[in-house]
Amino acid sequence: MKSSLAALALCAGLAFGADAQQPPTKVGVISVQGAIVGTKDGQKASQELEAKFTPKKKEFDARQAELQQLQDQYNKGGSVMSEDKRNQLARDIDEKKKRLERDMQDAQEELQGEQQRVLSGLGQRMMAVIEKYAKDNGYTMILDVGNQNTPVLYASSAIDITQDIIQLYDKTSTNGGPAPTSSVGPSSNAAPARTPGTPAASRTPGTPR
Repeated sequence: MKSSLAALALCAGLAFGADAQQPPTKVGVISVQGAIVGTKDGQKASQELEAKFTPKKKEFDARQAELQQLQDQYNKGGSVMSEDKRNQLARDIDEKKKRLERDMQDAQEELQGEQQRVLSGLGQRMMAVIEKYAKDNGYTMILDVGNQNTPVLYASSAIDITQDIIQLYDKTSTNGGPAPTSSVGPSSNAAPARTPGTPAASRTPGTPR
């Protein structure tokens, strides 16, 4: 009986020793799009998009206001307006509304294309920073919690590296690309995982009322 217990204890000890030799799994999470938008390059790109599309938004707002005035004129003048004028005004309102909707749709598609171009360009440089950070700090896996296709139901704020990556990107970004840098350890007060940010200019340039 004693010999059997001793054998079991020896086996358990060997098993524990084998497990202890396995490197620990180190997992981090990040909102990649949030990190991109949080960098100085991302903020600059967002401001440029805002400056480019703000005039269009103002134009759409003015056209919406004009449509509203015409609609009010149609509603209030129905009893005193001739049938021909009333029908013509209705056609004008319908035509202006359809043209505005088409122009807004075109502007939205153009904005989305510009955003995709910006995110693609910055994303390649961001991935280089993330890869270096992961290797320097011994990460086995880093998950993008901002990606809807990533099945992350919960992640502790202690393993969120978004802010660390933003700081490292800004520190190493030189002439449009990350430069070699020394290892930077993860911060103890990293920000919690969050939904990826969106550039300020990503708002739809006006919507029909």
